[in-house]
Amino acid sequence: MQLTERQRRLLDLTFIDFLSNAEFMERPLVVERAEGLYYWDTEGKRYFDAIGGIFVAVLGHRHPRIMDAMRRQMEKVTFAPPLASVTDVLLDFVEKLGNVSPGDLRFVKPFSGGSEAVESALKFTRQYYKQTGKPNKFKFISRYYGYHGATFGGLSASGSGARKSKFEPQMNGFLKVFPPSYYRDRFSSWEEANRFAAQSIEDVIVHEDPGTVAGVLIEPVGNTGGIITPTDEYFQIIREACDRHDVTLIFDEVITGFAKTGNMFASQTFGVTPDIICAGKGISSGAIPLGAMIARRGMAQAFQGRPEENKQFAHGHTFAGNPLACAAGIAVIDEIVEQNLSSKAVRLGEYLREKLACLKKYGVVREIRGKGILLGVELVKDTKSMQPFPRLGNELKKTALEHGIILRIDPSWFAVAPPLIAEEGDLDEMCDLIDLSLRTALNRVGRQ
Repeated sequence: MQLTERQRRLLDLTFIDFLSNAEFMERPLVVERAEGLYYWDTEGKRYFDAIGGIFVAVLGHRHPRIMDAMRRQMEKVTFAPPLASVTDVLLDFVEKLGNVSPGDLRFVKPFSGGSEAVESALKFTRQYYKQTGKPNKFKFISRYYGYHGATFGGLSASGSGARKSKFEPQMNGFLKVFPPSYYRDRFSSWEEANRFAAQSIEDVIVHEDPGTVAGVLIEPVGNTGGIITPTDEYFQIIREACDRHDVTLIFDEVITGFAKTGNMFASQTFGVTPDIICAGKGISSGAIPLGAMIARRGMAQAFQGRPEENKQFAHGHTFAGNPLACAAGIAVIDEIVEQNLSSKAVRLGEYLREKLACLKKYGVVREIRGKGILLGVELVKDTKSMQPFPRLGNELKKTALEHGIILRIDPSWFAVAPPLIAEEGDLDEMCDLIDLSLRTALNRVGRQ
């Protein structure tokens, strides 16, 4: 699309996330409206939203149930003082979210997004150990290629060097291990690579001294590493190691939460219950900023006491638990449960995986991975050498927008997570656009 002079002038007064303004100007997108599975830009061009905004719009855009819930809440209260009160709708949200969370994860603290949820989980865990007689437990283990948000704590836990090196030194007490994908070509099977990667986490716990390690923070499906999808056993090994050494297991489910993987949370998909879940993105289907930390009730008990004991969680945000956001979150949960959208994610995911497999005809697809409708396609120069092909991914970023589809594209892979309102016919349209975009990109870059 063509930018107006006013748009260009105003773009110079702001920033685009993780993108230079000069690069954005080469293929600008100014969205005017959205509905269901689509965006429209200010020139009227339509774009298929194959990624739910950015893993957010699990029910599509402007879902009627969410819009109605927010309108009704607007007639009651849109803000309440967080230092002195709560609202009924916040308590309703706490109950709803706790009821669909795994195990004994019933303690819910709402926030304004995923980064806040992760930050609160880190602080919650450190304070928990200080108040349970283990004040030396302060270190966190996370993975290279992981991303846990834009705050300093979340960024310190992240393993994506390019995103955090500009802000170093990172906070003290954050350690990294490699995900199983790092070892996949060094072992005879994916299962063996996962066992080795999982065991390395316990090795770090032991060699750092378990008395100093507070938590392990991981994404069940790793986004920035290319939709890294470990085995069930990988998580079982980590869970057992955390239990042995009294280490809190934290799942960052900001991306994987809310039915995408075939269950409300990916922890249920993989069959392992963490001690804390960090949620965001799909929790409101993108209608309004919302996130949540969900913890075991047993951990929350450590924060109860008389005022003079000063045990309360020393953390808060002005807009945490906003009534409008809580109303939206309740509507999302109700719609997922009543329409059994977790099961639909499994059905659509199987269909989508088969459709994406058709891209293998181009000889540049190494692997299709993921769970449910959260899927990733790894791109290579050819399937013999399996060498990365970043030129292709960079060109795909251009051709996808040209052909009217929005994907999450890294130079070496792309991801999809279509809203759960989609049907098989919609996925046919989506995959046709992906096929066209990939074919156009290949024609432009060749095989060199």
